[in-house]
Amino acid sequence: MLIRPFALVAFAILAPLGAFANGAQAAQPAFSGPDYSGRYACTGDDAKEGAYSATVTLELVPEHSTGKYGAYAFTLDVPGFGTYPGHAAAKGATMAIYFANTDPAPRDFGTGIATFAPGRSGRWSFTKFYYEPEFKGGNHGIERCEQQP
Repeated sequence: MLIRPFALVAFAILAPLGAFANGAQAAQPAFSGPDYSGRYACTGDDAKEGAYSATVTLELVPEHSTGKYGAYAFTLDVPGFGTYPGHAAAKGATMAIYFANTDPAPRDFGTGIATFAPGRSGRWSFTKFYYEPEFKGGNHGIERCEQQP
């Protein structure tokens, strides 16, 4: 008698998992968060390199964005230092960002956290704090960016 109720409970739990084994996935909710895609003009202050200007490009990755969570392709271009492709994940007004210089020699890669708000122009702006654990013995900085038309 105890086996039958257990078997029913096990079937109720395990049967839906079989759909994943066959390659099916549960439907994800449509992306409902703010879309921060665009090109941004930035000024920064780097602890090791000082003041700089840069351009950031963010592009929403719709197939990996769901509900209030956004996935992004990220590119930072810094004249004189190079290009830093990466990726980002956002929830609401907060975005985590990974970036790495295309030249691996200086070990210039890191992680940032950005906070978005409507800018003076009505377009998005963000402030990002970043940390680079291996660049010149460790480094950090702040960027302030305004979305361009």
